[in-house]
Amino acid sequence: MNEQKKVWSTQTMITTAMLAAVAGVLMSLEIAIPMMPPFYKVDFSDVPSIIALFLLGPIPATCVEVIKILIKLATIGTSSMYVGDLANLIAIVMFVLPVWLIYKKMGKTRKAALIAMVASLPIRIAFSCFCNACITLPLYAKAMEMPLDGVIQIVASVNPAIHDLTTFIVLATIPFNLLKMGLNYVVGYILFERLCKISFVKQELMS
Repeated sequence: MNEQKKVWSTQTMITTAMLAAVAGVLMSLEIAIPMMPPFYKVDFSDVPSIIALFLLGPIPATCVEVIKILIKLATIGTSSMYVGDLANLIAIVMFVLPVWLIYKKMGKTRKAALIAMVASLPIRIAFSCFCNACITLPLYAKAMEMPLDGVIQIVASVNPAIHDLTTFIVLATIPFNLLKMGLNYVVGYILFERLCKISFVKQELMS
C-alpha cells in the first residue's frame, strides 16, 4: 500500500512538472489584442493549470502556476517591469481556491468542474479589477516614474475611449480578462473531459 502511494506520488510530481513545462511554453506564446493596452496579451498557459487542479489537486495546480512564471522570467524576461508577473502571482490564489472549493464540494465530477469554472469567473474578474486599480497600475506607473494618468494616456493611444481609471477598468480590464479566462476555461475543460475517459485518470479521480 505504501509502495502504491509512493508510485502515485512520483507520478503526481512527474505530471506536475510536465504540465508546468507546457504552461511555461504557452505563457511565452502571447497574442496581442486590438484596442487593448500593450501589456494585455492572451495566452493559454492556464490550461495546464486547470488540468492539474482537477486531476491532481490545488497544490500541484499552484506549483504549475508558479513554475510557469519562473520559466517565462528565465527564458524571455519581463515586459512589464515585473509588475505583471507580480499580478499573476497574486492571482494564483483567486484562481485555485474558488474553483477547487466548489469542485470538491460538488463531488469532483465533470459537471462540478464546469460549474466551478463558471462560478469562479466573476470572482476572478472582480479581483482583477481590484488588482489593476489598487496594485498593478500604481506599481506600473511608479516603475515607469510617471503619474498614473500618464499610464492611462499611453493606454488611450490604442483606445481613445479610455480616458481615466474607470474607463480603463470597464473597457480594458473586464473584457480582456473575460476573453482570456473564458478561452482558457473552455479549452481546459474540453481537455479535462477527454482525459477523464482514460482509465488511469479515472482511477486517480476516484482515489
